[in-house]
Amino acid sequence: MTPVRLDAHDGVLVITLDRPTANAVDAATSHALYEGFDRLRRDRTLRAAVVTGAGERFFCAGWDLKAAAGGEAVDADHGPGGFAGLTELFELDKPVIAAVNGLALGGGFELALAADLIVADAHAEFALPEVKLGLIADSGGVLRLPRRLPRAVATELLLTGRRLGAVEAAGWGLVNEVAERPDTALERALALAHTLREGAPLAVAAVKEVLRVTEHLGVEDAYARMRHTHLPRYRAMLNSDDALEGPRAFAEKRSPHWTGA
Repeated sequence: MTPVRLDAHDGVLVITLDRPTANAVDAATSHALYEGFDRLRRDRTLRAAVVTGAGERFFCAGWDLKAAAGGEAVDADHGPGGFAGLTELFELDKPVIAAVNGLALGGGFELALAADLIVADAHAEFALPEVKLGLIADSGGVLRLPRRLPRAVATELLLTGRRLGAVEAAGWGLVNEVAERPDTALERALALAHTLREGAPLAVAAVKEVLRVTEHLGVEDAYARMRHTHLPRYRAMLNSDDALEGPRAFAEKRSPHWTGA
């Protein structure tokens, strides 16, 4: 049975990690996840992706420790996208939503952090327990978490491995939405993905590009980088037919027809 299922509906690709019992990720599964994210990147009919886990208990338990015990190296080749296919796929210009339906531990938390948005079930929990295994969360956790949470909170989570509940995570701004009804994170994530489809494809890509290249800069330097550096997606957006279509549709009181050109 394949460890990753891909299902496309109305321009949204659902990537489901399905490795009973904990949806843990070995090197082969990382490659399979990358194939899904690469399909999102290449397929012009796809506008967004939702990544989730099969079952109700685990979103993803992270690195497959049984594979590690069986000889898989810590620095095994996880493919072009890094661990879980996404953690080092830096130039993906379409949005990814993590629908966290249970425990997101270690690399599972890092997979969620690599997504653009997170929707979680109320019972979901996040943790980076790597220090208790003699490791650090080097698939993005130690790098991304301090950029998403207050440094003191991120440092606590990295050093203690304690679990962060979905409601607390939302309170810190890490989770975009906690599903009100039980076990509906995927449903809510799909609704959010379809809302994202209302934006112009080139504009969405430009947002991701500008965020990526300026997030470490002060506002003045970020302006200079955006205005005076060649950012291909930003420039394509400025010179696109869609940039004319949006104002025209607004003036004509109709929905815009995006062509991605």
